[in-house]
Amino acid sequence: MSDLVAIVYPSEAKAEEVRQRLLKLQKEYLITISDAVIAVKTDSGGIKLNQLVNTTSMGAVTGGFWGLLIGMIFLNPILGVAVGAASGALGGALSDFGIDDSFMKELSVSLHTGNAALFVLIKNMTADKVLKEIKDAGGTVLKTSLDDAKEQALRDALASAAERPAA
Repeated sequence: MSDLVAIVYPSEAKAEEVRQRLLKLQKEYLITISDAVIAVKTDSGGIKLNQLVNTTSMGAVTGGFWGLLIGMIFLNPILGVAVGAASGALGGALSDFGIDDSFMKELSVSLHTGNAALFVLIKNMTADKVLKEIKDAGGTVLKTSLDDAKEQALRDALASAAERPAA
């Protein structure tokens, strides 16, 4: 079973820095991430989602490839690529991968303008080593599905960064 963790940071850059740290830890087999999305509250009050995987472009590439193959069979590869890419992009735009977009937007409404929330869907992790790597980034826990002990450990680790004076 996967766990969801949402942490608020003062900027999109800080949230992206933590996401990159987590992806580095994934390469070291300390954490397995299903999805990692950054939600930013814009000046206009809207919520912008920065997805880890762009399903629209992936759908267009895949659709273009299959369209080319089918187009070659019917002796019109250019039309096949165009139709395949368009249908693939549409299918990618309509699909939702990982964390539900409407759920993230609903939670992110409470953010202040310019703040960013990092949503991470975690399959498994070595909690003590992961916390050690991200605790200096600070942040505030917005929501989590972790058990009470793990959630408190996360809150304490992030709070310790806020208590330290800036260098």
